[in-house]
Amino acid sequence: MHRAALIALSATAVAYAQQAGTQTAEVHPGLSFQTCTASGSCTTTAGKITLDANWRWLHTTSGYTNCYTGNTFDTSLCPDGETCAANCALDGADYTGTYGITASGSSLKLNFVTNGANKNVGSRVYLMDTDTSYHMFKLLNSEFTFDVDVSQLPCGLNGALYFSEMDADGGMSKFPSNKAGAKYGTGYCDSQCPRDLKFINGKANVEGWTPDSNSANSGKGAMGACCNEMDVWEANSMAAAFTPHPCAANGLAVCTDDTCNGGTTGLCDPAGCDFNSFRMGDTSFYGAGLTVDTTKPFTVVTQFLTNDNTTTGTLSEIRRLYVQDGKVIQNSKVNIPGMDAFDSITDEFCTQQKTAFEDTNLFANQGGLKQMGQSFANGVVLVLSIWDDYAANMLWLDSDYPTDKSASSPGVSRGTCATSSGVPTDVESSAANAAVTFSNIKFGPIGSTFSSSGAASSGNGGNGGGASTAVPPASGPTSTSAPAATQTQFGQCGGIGFTGPTACASGLTCTKQNDYYSQCI
Repeated sequence: MHRAALIALSATAVAYAQQAGTQTAEVHPGLSFQTCTASGSCTTTAGKITLDANWRWLHTTSGYTNCYTGNTFDTSLCPDGETCAANCALDGADYTGTYGITASGSSLKLNFVTNGANKNVGSRVYLMDTDTSYHMFKLLNSEFTFDVDVSQLPCGLNGALYFSEMDADGGMSKFPSNKAGAKYGTGYCDSQCPRDLKFINGKANVEGWTPDSNSANSGKGAMGACCNEMDVWEANSMAAAFTPHPCAANGLAVCTDDTCNGGTTGLCDPAGCDFNSFRMGDTSFYGAGLTVDTTKPFTVVTQFLTNDNTTTGTLSEIRRLYVQDGKVIQNSKVNIPGMDAFDSITDEFCTQQKTAFEDTNLFANQGGLKQMGQSFANGVVLVLSIWDDYAANMLWLDSDYPTDKSASSPGVSRGTCATSSGVPTDVESSAANAAVTFSNIKFGPIGSTFSSSGAASSGNGGNGGGASTAVPPASGPTSTSAPAATQTQFGQCGGIGFTGPTACASGLTCTKQNDYYSQCI
C-alpha cells in the first residue's frame, strides 16, 4: 500500500512493448542479506535492490520527451495502453541523487524527500539476487529478521518492509510486451489492488486515467494490480503493525474499477488482520522510551509457523519478537474486552478481533492464514519503502481511525498521533529530512536468526551456535495439537509450548538448544 511519487519511465523500441531505456545506466545498489541454518551459521548473499518502475522517468524510446508529466500521460504518445508501451521506456535511476536511496553492505537508508532536479517524495525498492530477477522467499516454517531505525519517522510517515506475491522476473516471461522486467522494477502488486501504477502486465494503465486532486504526481487508471501481501513491518516512531492480507487469486491478478476496492466484490482483503500493540490494548509497549524504545535501533523477528512444523504445512500462526540492547522482548499481549490474551496472529485471533472491533471479516472470506501461506509456498518478493499517505494521512497506523467513530470504541485508537497529523503537504515540509534505515536482513529456520546476547547484527549470524536463541511458547488460545508426524532435518522437535512432531526422521537426533527449542540434526 505504497504510493508513487516522482514521474518517468524509459525504453528501446520493439512494437507493443514496455521498453527499457538507455539514457541513464541502471546500476543496482548492493544490499547483502544472510541465509541461516538451524545450527546458527549464516551465509551471506551479495543481493541488490532495484527501484520500482512507478518512480522512474518515462520517456520516448527515441529521445527525451516525457510520456508522463506531473500526474498525466501524454495522450499523443499514449492514446492507449499498447501504443504507450511501444512508444515509451523506463530509464535507469540515480538512486542517491534523485531518490535519496543509499545502500552500503547490509544496510539500506531511504530518505523521505530528496530535492534534486525534481523533488522526489518517498521510494519503493525490491530485493534482487541477480540484475534481472527478484529474490524469492519461501516463508513457511521459517523466520525473517532485520534491524530497523525508526527514530527519524514522525507521525504520518511509514517505513515499511513487506512481501508481495510478484513474479521473479517482473512479469517478462508472462507478458512479452514487458521488456523492462525486474531490472527496472516492474511487476508490482499488493492487497490494496493499486490503480496508481502506470504499467500493469506490460500495458500502460492509461485508459480511464484520472489525475489525483490532492497529488501533483499521481493518478488512477481503470486497472489495479492485486496480490497477496504480508506486511511484516509498517511503522514509524509512534506505532507499528504487522498484517497478513490474503487475496482470492495467486500471483498478480488484474482488477478493474470497482472490483479493485476490496469489500465483498474485491479480490483482496485490503484491511488485513493487523497486530498493532497500541490498538490491541498495550499503550506502553512501543514508542520513545517504552518497552521497545524507538529512539534507538532494534531487531524485529517474525516467525511463520505451520500446523505440522514443516515447510510444506499450512500456515497457522505468525509470531513476533524484538531484540534490543541484548534482550529478547516478547510481543505484547492483547488487552481488549471480548478477546483472549493473544500475542500472535492466528485465525482465531483474527476472528475475535473482527468481532470485537465490529469489522467485516474479509480476512476469513479471502482464505485467512491458509491462503496467506499458499503465497509463501509460491514465493514472495521483499519490498522496502518509505511513504506518506494521500488517502488517509496514515491515521490507520498511528492515530484514531476512522475519524467518524469515537476514539473510545474498540479498535479505533491505534496510536498517540493527532487526527490532524499526517497530511502529506505538511509532513513533506516539516519532515522532509525524515528517513528509515533497514539492515542485517536474515532468513532461516525458526530460532536461527537472532540471539538474546545481541541483536541480529552479530557477525556469525547472531545465534552463537543456537544455544541462546529464545523461541517463546504460544500464548492465548492454543490450536489443536499437530498430527503425529516425523520431523525433517533442522525442524523443531521439542521445547516449552511446542505441540508438533517430536520424532525425527531416520538418521537425525532431536537435540535440545534451549528450554524453548529442540531441533532435528
